Amino acid sequence: MAKIKIIHLHLFCIFICSSLFGQDTITLDGLTTVEKRACLKELYDSQIGVRETGANMGIHVAKYLKSVGLKEGYAWCAGFVSWCYQNAGIQTPKSAWVPSYAIKGKRIYHRGKYEFKIPQKGDVFMIWSTQLNRPAHIGFIDQWKDQWVITVEGNTNNNGSREGDGVYRKRRLKKQIWAVSDFISTTSNQCY
Repeated sequence: MAKIKIIHLHLFCIFICSSLFGQDTITLDGLTTVEKRACLKELYDSQIGVRETGANMGIHVAKYLKSVGLKEGYAWCAGFVSWCYQNAGIQTPKSAWVPSYAIKGKRIYHRGKYEFKIPQKGDVFMIWSTQLNRPAHIGFIDQWKDQWVITVEGNTNNNGSREGDGVYRKRRLKKQIWAVSDFISTTSNQCY
């Protein structure tokens, strides 16, 4: 049943995206970056409200983690991001390890400075953990505002924890964002 819902969502996304007219360049699969961003947004928005049934467990959590080769019980914020990208047909690291998404050639924002352009919906943000000395939480940019960022992220909660209980739409201060990567419209693959 869940697989049928994903297929229907994917077909719906393709239908919606094929009706949009973007002015961006055409990608290899024939969709513009505007269309890909719209499809990805449909997909991650459809997951808002998913909740764990136990610590890093549940039907949805299991599918997010399975998309990166793991079983239930592991932190799943990056698994959620990878699952969304995979189901939208966008190539990214298939990894539950947040630093995997900090590829230098994909990074467009880093430590409060724009490197190439302003982040857009569908780009991924990372939050630095001083305790772990690495980026340790990830999610999607939904809106980039003056001082705020509206996000959609998995394995968080109302307080914005990186060990939460579900998929939430959050409002975060820009100063919380360590880096943003664009896997939709950039092409380089340098490691950070």
